[in-house]
Amino acid sequence: MIKLPQTEEQLMEYIWEMQQAFTKDLMDKYPEPKPAQTTLATLLKRLTDKKFISYKLYGNSREYYPLVQKEDYFEKHINNIVENFFDNSALRFASFFTRKSKMNKKELEELKKIVDEQLKKQ
Repeated sequence: MIKLPQTEEQLMEYIWEMQQAFTKDLMDKYPEPKPAQTTLATLLKRLTDKKFISYKLYGNSREYYPLVQKEDYFEKHINNIVENFFDNSALRFASFFTRKSKMNKKELEELKKIVDEQLKKQ
């Protein structure tokens, strides 16, 4: 799965959040200054061509929906990061992440619970 440019990834975030959206709905999600209507149409066309989204036609209106789920998209890219920057070691990645992400005590405790749950499943 390809890595999307930032502008397309931002639009995908809105589509994932809404699950179904018309162009007007998507435009409303953007902060000021909003992109031009033609820019948004170009981004939607690119995402459609890349098979990240599709749409249902209602007259002249298109209701867009995701074909690629957010978790699947980011899982692929996290795995690439682990492979390329951490010698394919999830332990090195997790160590780096917990040290450098400035997690507070509560977040670290939550992470510990997740690890403990995974250990029980092993």
